[in-house]
Amino acid sequence: MICLPQGFHLSLGHCGYIIRLSLLSLCHRPSTNTSFCTESKECLEYELVCKTDEYEVRHYSPTRWVSTDAEAYFMGVGAAMAFRRLFQYITGANEGGIQMEMTAPVLVKIPEETKMWEPAVYTLNFPLPAAYQEKPPAPTNDKLYFTEMPEMDVYVRSYGGWMLSVTSRLHAHLLTKELERVRASYNHSYHYGVGYDSPLKLLNRHNEVWYVADGCSLFLFVSLFLCITPTPPYGT
Repeated sequence: MICLPQGFHLSLGHCGYIIRLSLLSLCHRPSTNTSFCTESKECLEYELVCKTDEYEVRHYSPTRWVSTDAEAYFMGVGAAMAFRRLFQYITGANEGGIQMEMTAPVLVKIPEETKMWEPAVYTLNFPLPAAYQEKPPAPTNDKLYFTEMPEMDVYVRSYGGWMLSVTSRLHAHLLTKELERVRASYNHSYHYGVGYDSPLKLLNRHNEVWYVADGCSLFLFVSLFLCITPTPPYGT
């Protein structure tokens, strides 16, 4: 897999915007390393488009999630409230009392414009197991609903430790700073805080920040114009 050298510009013409990829070195073909997803039998698959020292570009296929909203002054508080509802759903609080394996990652949708003196609405999402992607059991809690996540390309920054409000905001800021520097086109209205580990895991934790790329599919564009052969999704 070949990445563009720093400073290279790509114009999409009819898509109406310019993607400028700033990469620090040539990339190799994607590996199948999923060492950061160690506690779940099913982890969300993706295809690695490219990687720099500061972020990755990933392509995700459409998936179905179970979701719930929580209003709170801090992301950590809202996520904890929402997590309990979703965990109850996968452990039997659904029609049929079906118990499901925990999947990864857990996504927290975080609005970009929040004020210190006003609560924000945080949306927590669990990816449904493969066996229930088509026909998931209905939740018994009316605060839960299903989200159809579309095909998307995301900019990803990874970090260790705990996904707290302050650390999530810090790494979101560092990622947007780099994306602005390379003039990347992305959704500015929200980002995702992404966690892979249970609260019981103390060491080697893995968290991420995602910003969704705007416009035409970056994965398809890079594949077509750079003659990159898509590789199998992670986890296969």
